Amino acid sequence: MCDVRDSPRSPSTLPARAILWPVKTMRELQSTLPRPGRVERLLVREARRGRVLDLTEAEAVEGRGLRGDHIAERERPLSGAGAARQVTLIQAEHLPVVAALAGLDSLDAGVLRRNLVVSGVNVLALRERRFRVGEAVLEGTGPCHPCSRMEEELGEGGYNAVRGHGGITARVVKGGVIRVGDAVVPL
Repeated sequence: MCDVRDSPRSPSTLPARAILWPVKTMRELQSTLPRPGRVERLLVREARRGRVLDLTEAEAVEGRGLRGDHIAERERPLSGAGAARQVTLIQAEHLPVVAALAGLDSLDAGVLRRNLVVSGVNVLALRERRFRVGEAVLEGTGPCHPCSRMEEELGEGGYNAVRGHGGITARVVKGGVIRVGDAVVPL
């Protein structure tokens, strides 16, 4: 608890509710989310530049990715830095922002080529931590930066329209089925 004696303002100028307040560490602040998220769409591509398939469920395979996606179906699993990018997530709430920045009226999530479109949770808060999605456990590994393909998909400036809104990458720690509608819950 923090006491007003630690404050440069005198107690008479502080609102009554500010007399005592809990002080959380940065770690505590970063580990607290207001509510779980929800899987809105589940997308895979059978080939690197292949068309996007919209699924209602997919199996997350430990150490590989989503069954049916070109990342998981490689003959040899990705290693090194590539192993951190088994599954990609993007926040549904960012889609209208990216569309506006690209000068578009709307934007289909499939254009951004991410695997899971989730709502209700800030995906950046899932970086460097484990979280459950359906039956699977994923671990956020870093930001999912846009690629030059965004210029092809969104037009000139598409790369910059996605910057800061591209979501995160994750690896599959524990396999299991993920379905549209499943909760996204930090562990």
